[in-house]
Amino acid sequence: MPRRGRAGASARSDIAPFHVMRVIDAVVARRAAGLPVIDLSAGQPSTQAPSTVRKAAHEALDRDKIGYTNSLGIPPLRAAIAAHYERTYGVAVDPAAVAVTTGSSGGFLYAFLAAFEAGDTVVMARPGYPAYRNMLAALGVRVMELPCGAPTRFQPTLAQLEALPEPPAGLVVASPANPTGTMIAPDELAALAAWCERHGTRLVSDEIYHGITFGERADTAWRSSRSPLVVNSFSKYFCMTGWRIGWLLVPEELRDAVDRLAGNFAICPPALSQLAAVAAFDGYEELDANVARYAANRELMLQALPAIGLDRLAPADGAFYIYADVSRWTDDSLAWGRRVLDECGVAVAPGVDFDPVDGGSFIRMCFAGDGADIARALELFGAWLARQREV
Repeated sequence: MPRRGRAGASARSDIAPFHVMRVIDAVVARRAAGLPVIDLSAGQPSTQAPSTVRKAAHEALDRDKIGYTNSLGIPPLRAAIAAHYERTYGVAVDPAAVAVTTGSSGGFLYAFLAAFEAGDTVVMARPGYPAYRNMLAALGVRVMELPCGAPTRFQPTLAQLEALPEPPAGLVVASPANPTGTMIAPDELAALAAWCERHGTRLVSDEIYHGITFGERADTAWRSSRSPLVVNSFSKYFCMTGWRIGWLLVPEELRDAVDRLAGNFAICPPALSQLAAVAAFDGYEELDANVARYAANRELMLQALPAIGLDRLAPADGAFYIYADVSRWTDDSLAWGRRVLDECGVAVAPGVDFDPVDGGSFIRMCFAGDGADIARALELFGAWLARQREV
């Protein structure tokens, strides 16, 4: 018999919080109270959107009514995204394969709804971005996390997939990854895509940190296969986090499903953001200068952190994070991070967000900010660590 008049939240909403959002709230409260704080917790660029984007937004506000658009995005933006793949990877993409979304979060929602049924099993790496796990769980999908530590460079391997009792419905990979910044080599990504095709597993490739790498460039999963769902965003490399604009590359057999989902869930992505984002592809020079600054900040952290006792670090091939082992001091990174913020004014992200099993012994630090601020944060953090008792 159906329940009526039920009070309270649904069972599907009983998912873990994204703890870093609460850290950000604490940072805001600390600043409002006039207390000093240096924020290494928030995973976003510290710069404005490119000047080309800001100019295009001003012009659009003057000339356009900013009404609804096509559910999958305006044609000029879909064409510009397709051209970006030709320019960046030498990979031809049909604009019809591009679905513009409300950030990568909207893209993941459409991808998961289009590709997976409730009860399906989807595999992902641990540590990994928590929204994959939590969104899939809310949709009734069973999440299987593969423990991926330093021996596999924090990435899933073909051997781990082969060892599964049966092929899963889906595999989510991220390269560069959040929180570790590690990458999957192009030949390994192609091998994972081929395994997924052979076994009827839908690959979902998170490519939102492409453009921010410090050595070998990241490759797209669509180079070797058109079966994966590719998720990307204007938030990271393009410095447009709050504009909430992203995109999917959608295999042909899922395009109609994504279109119907998008029309019902959001009607369309933010129109002003779409109009402005077309001009993002005129800002490569400005954006690459940001990446050069991230690279300098990365070197600063990789040199300074071992000197203050944090010497077990993920390689940080890309993105703008350092994932650090703090097991010498704690196995409760959430409570420990609160102490770091309260006692030395430095905000870090707790590893439990990214790894519900071992994350109590890790923290994530973002190096997308101002270099002088990062240097000061490391000085404060180092002095604080020197006073702490090891466990």
